[in-house]
Amino acid sequence: MRMRTLLTLSSALVLGAASAQTKVDKPFVWPAAWSDTPAQQAKRGGELRGSQISDFKTFNPFTSAEADSIPTIMATGTSGLVRQDPRTDEFLPYMAESFTASKDGRTYTFTLRKGMKFSDGVEITADDFVTTWKLHTDEKVGSQARDGFFIEDKPVTVKKLGKYQLQVTFPSQDVTAFAKLTFEPWPDHVWGKAYRSGGAAAVKALYALNTPAKNIVSPGAWVLSGYRPGERASFVKNKYWGEWNKDSAGGALPYLNGQSVRIVEDTNSDLAAFLAGQTDVGPATKADNLAQIKKAIDAGSLKATLLPNVSPNATSSWIVFNWNKADDPKKQELFRNGKFRQAMSHLANRDAMVQLVFGGLGAPVYSSVYPIFSNFIPKDLPTYKYNVQAAQKLLAELGYTKKDTDGYLVNASGERLEFDLTTNAGNNEREQMAQIFADEAKKAGVKVNFNPIDFNKLVDSLTASGDKRPFDAILLGLSGGDNIWPFGSNVVPCDGGLHFWNMSGKCIAPEEEQMQKLYFQGLKESDPAKRRALGQQLASVESKLQPVVYLAGPVYNVAYNNRVGGAMPRKLMNSYYGSRFTVLSFIK
Repeated sequence: MRMRTLLTLSSALVLGAASAQTKVDKPFVWPAAWSDTPAQQAKRGGELRGSQISDFKTFNPFTSAEADSIPTIMATGTSGLVRQDPRTDEFLPYMAESFTASKDGRTYTFTLRKGMKFSDGVEITADDFVTTWKLHTDEKVGSQARDGFFIEDKPVTVKKLGKYQLQVTFPSQDVTAFAKLTFEPWPDHVWGKAYRSGGAAAVKALYALNTPAKNIVSPGAWVLSGYRPGERASFVKNKYWGEWNKDSAGGALPYLNGQSVRIVEDTNSDLAAFLAGQTDVGPATKADNLAQIKKAIDAGSLKATLLPNVSPNATSSWIVFNWNKADDPKKQELFRNGKFRQAMSHLANRDAMVQLVFGGLGAPVYSSVYPIFSNFIPKDLPTYKYNVQAAQKLLAELGYTKKDTDGYLVNASGERLEFDLTTNAGNNEREQMAQIFADEAKKAGVKVNFNPIDFNKLVDSLTASGDKRPFDAILLGLSGGDNIWPFGSNVVPCDGGLHFWNMSGKCIAPEEEQMQKLYFQGLKESDPAKRRALGQQLASVESKLQPVVYLAGPVYNVAYNNRVGGAMPRKLMNSYYGSRFTVLSFIK
């Protein structure tokens, strides 16, 4: 989740002329085992129809933070120099046709595939990777990817050795090195030109929501073809992408002509659209949704596939309290108090959330580590389970021993224990979790003023930095990360762009410093068993600190319209890798 206010600038956009034809001698061949359908049987044409609740915020890949942004969709399939194989978790050369590693494991030399092109026909070369790296690492640009390119304040460097050769050097050993090299390159002839002429300000001004779709240049399988705010975004196939991405039979990918994303009002509207056959991927996050989907399938009104309980989830839901409220010193002191946050964790009725929100198809969550990566969670993880009396006891230690005439706790000065909580409007599941929390807090005498707001405004508040951030508490979630070291490079370090409880840029609590130290130790630990032990230690420190109150999550279920083929084989599906590669999907 990242976003800055964007300036409107279309005149600074400079498109390059199409380069001379360069034959792709060594295209990347997508393994046949990644799809449940042989390449020879896949059909061409048609559109994959998706949906999402929140509207888009920008077309800019360097200032977007949402999991499902326009740049993310455009870059679908283009994973950078390497990509991870869901069969083995190993990384394969992707935009690089080959690579070598130094003996100390810190320097990698990549040879790019010749003939790869952006959607405007300009060849992709080492310059594009170097420029993309420069922009992500410039603090003034504000990219959330920046933190991944630094290890203990020392930068990862990307150097051009030749038109098709790159050298990437890490300041120390990094077990997630390949995961960090899955960033897609954006065109130097657009972004580099703007950066060289106008710096970070020019970069942030590019690709605003009013930029004509025809001026957008994509590195991925899709190109934006149209956008109507609040209604729909549409994408067409990048005709050059298939020159260097082939299926196992040698055919150009993707099979689809395009895809679209419908903006829906809320999760109920999302389900209704899927049940009506208007979208292709179903919101199968809770038991009620699954029951309605199954009912429609059994009745014959919906031809779809429903796969329940595919795996534990790879997302998180949490409540974060703002440690940076210099304009309200009393609340700041309260939110920074560990006993207060432990009390709030005791008021999170996670079992009720699992039952009422997910219909029992989920589990309580007490750690930032996603449930699917449970081997990084210690069996003796300190937890503050639902217990109103335990919460009241902790709050009494903070001076809240009496209640006012309305039944809310007050301190010796008669000040009520009260704060505002918000989440993104339209996400019914988050709204339910927030309301459950508010209701349980009331039982303990804590007044929680719940008010959902627009997602974009919420993200702006959460990612605000400095000493006067504009919120009390926010309920949101995270996704992303990797299965090698599942702790966020932009979350755990105290200067991280998503260290969202404390965005002062420095550690405040000693436990934060301890978490940061353990994070970088694990990042350098090549022995998997020792790395897991460090991860478990980090999770324990985090749980005691309770910088974030983790709530509950659903299991990972899969639902899709049977008009769409090319899903992953069932044995490869999980919440980390997903259920299909879009570029291997097709309309039957």
